[in-house]
Amino acid sequence: MHPSEQIQLYGLDKYFNEIKKLYDLKKMPNKIMLSGKKGSGKSTMAYHIINYILSQSEENKYDIEKFSINSLNRSYKLLKNKSHPNFYLIDLIDEKKNIEISQIRQMINYTNKSSFNEIPRFILIDNIENLNKNSSNALLKIIEEPNENIFFILIHNNNKRILPTLKSRCLTFKINLSFKQTVDICNFLLNENLLNLINNDLINYYSTPGDFINLINFGKEKKIDLKEFTLVSFLYYLIDNNYYKKDKFIKDLIISYIELYFLKRYQLSNTKNKILDIYYNFTKKINNTNTFNLDDESLFLEFKSKLLNG
Repeated sequence: MHPSEQIQLYGLDKYFNEIKKLYDLKKMPNKIMLSGKKGSGKSTMAYHIINYILSQSEENKYDIEKFSINSLNRSYKLLKNKSHPNFYLIDLIDEKKNIEISQIRQMINYTNKSSFNEIPRFILIDNIENLNKNSSNALLKIIEEPNENIFFILIHNNNKRILPTLKSRCLTFKINLSFKQTVDICNFLLNENLLNLINNDLINYYSTPGDFINLINFGKEKKIDLKEFTLVSFLYYLIDNNYYKKDKFIKDLIISYIELYFLKRYQLSNTKNKILDIYYNFTKKINNTNTFNLDDESLFLEFKSKLLNG
């Protein structure tokens, strides 16, 4: 379910209340950054904040007691259909590697147009780590002195770097979830116990709710029982079937599980320094593969043949 359609906010009420309080006191800055791991619910919370503000004068307005959007309110329907006049979304376009400067320019044109009402306007920019140099610089210019009654909310995957100058312009909320909070959120969304659906060997305590939900959905799609896989057998399964070639989530999942694999080996090893050296060298190869757009297949086959079989 897309974040704009998720009517219930769960596990992030502390952050929501902090921003709500700033708005109610008329002290909310016009540049906010929500920074945290991908899949932690940052975008969902952004839509809830925006709905809380935009629906204040509407029927069926936001329910602040239950942290819930009323699906009957006008703003929810318009946001869901990407047609709200007081909302503008920038995100990574399919098949593109970067948010391009043309997208920023189109947004600037939107901000320069007159508003039809006195209600705040929101610019939501998701995946800001995918801004390229030109689009970052163009964005910096507009957010330094935004037009009146316009608020920017930037969503940042903190596993990736962004321009320090961009971060310094914003009030940053660092979104962190404990493993218990992650499991509770997953149990709520799945309506069943996450730990009954996945082999304990596949549990990564640093995974986000989004990571686990995507993993469960992948298992259902491929009609596999995730309780039957160990970490090693699941890595074999993912690499041998080449799922990473078509699905970025699977590529990221393999890399996450490679890191978990090294952690487990480190904990059991009597030669910890050797494991650390191997880990650092392979992590460098992963980073180079991502940075220079090298062949993933060679990387994963090397891991399988030299390390997973070792």
